[in-house]
Amino acid sequence: MTIRMRMPGFRRPTVASALLLPLLLTSCVDGAQTAASSKDVSAERIPAKVSPDTTLTVGAPDLKVALELSGQIDKLPFKVTWANISGGPQCSEAFRADALDICSAAEIPSINAHWTGLDTKLVAAKFRKDPVKNPIYELGIAPGAEVDTIADLRGKKIAYSPGQAQGALVLRILEKAGLTQKDVQLVEIASTGDVYPTALGNRQVDAAPIADVNIKRYLTKYGKDGATTIKHGLRDDPAHLWALTESVSDAQKSAAIRELIKFWARAQIWVDRHPDEWVEGYYVEDQGLSREDGEYLVTRVGHPDIPADWTAAIRRQQQTIDLLAEEQSREPFEADLLFDRRYESVAAEAVAAEGTSS
Repeated sequence: MTIRMRMPGFRRPTVASALLLPLLLTSCVDGAQTAASSKDVSAERIPAKVSPDTTLTVGAPDLKVALELSGQIDKLPFKVTWANISGGPQCSEAFRADALDICSAAEIPSINAHWTGLDTKLVAAKFRKDPVKNPIYELGIAPGAEVDTIADLRGKKIAYSPGQAQGALVLRILEKAGLTQKDVQLVEIASTGDVYPTALGNRQVDAAPIADVNIKRYLTKYGKDGATTIKHGLRDDPAHLWALTESVSDAQKSAAIRELIKFWARAQIWVDRHPDEWVEGYYVEDQGLSREDGEYLVTRVGHPDIPADWTAAIRRQQQTIDLLAEEQSREPFEADLLFDRRYESVAAEAVAAEGTSS
């Protein structure tokens, strides 16, 4: 069952977290809203050249830093307004306000957008080589929860955010463990900052998916009390460039998006091949993390996989749609609606043109 409850005892959120929380909550599935019309843009021609006067508003702060560090940012053949936002909830709100053309996000936001009437397209896809060995998330286990495997989740309280990638992962974990929502207590909490690690450390939930440096910090802070993490054994690696359908329908913006995808793809390879520069320039200088944390994150991410064929990606997206539709009582739809396949080979071809293998 799903329990909606206030979580006492959290640390006071930062201003950024406080501002972000309403966006996360509004991103959750709302059954009263109507699905997007999902305009078919496949027959619309993308111009061969982009006008230098075209402007894209881009929500991908890490891409901006990668282009700066690699010396590529001044070579963009169009104008860019960089928005300091990324991820599904923030991007969704900006799309709805007509304040964003394209952003970086995982797989769930585009699905949720469709169900809540926001027409968007996925225009680039990136995965991780050996994704099970290099997961984004691990399942954080609270001290004393007595969870050693995912089968031990029966009867436990699990942090759950239905509008985020973490929520879909929880459902996949339950499915893998042979459990249903009725076998556990899903505690609905939006995942922002260190909310999930704090809830675990305070034993307000028994399990929660936590990512990246939060894994290291959680174990450092609460490991002495018995906190642990367990591997879920599932792939959780989809990453996309995600665009407003209105933007890919505009001739000049569609051409600018094609060029942006090329720069994005080459940036992924540059980051992979320059880990020391990335740790210093992004994690330390831009994000304010320690060098140790930056090196930990570089090790966890593995290596990028940029496919030239999206068939497998669409198939996996369909499985996610079907699972969420069943578990959240939504209407299933065809995953193809979410992908603008005019851009399917752009990223891989840009990488190949640089003499590197995707």
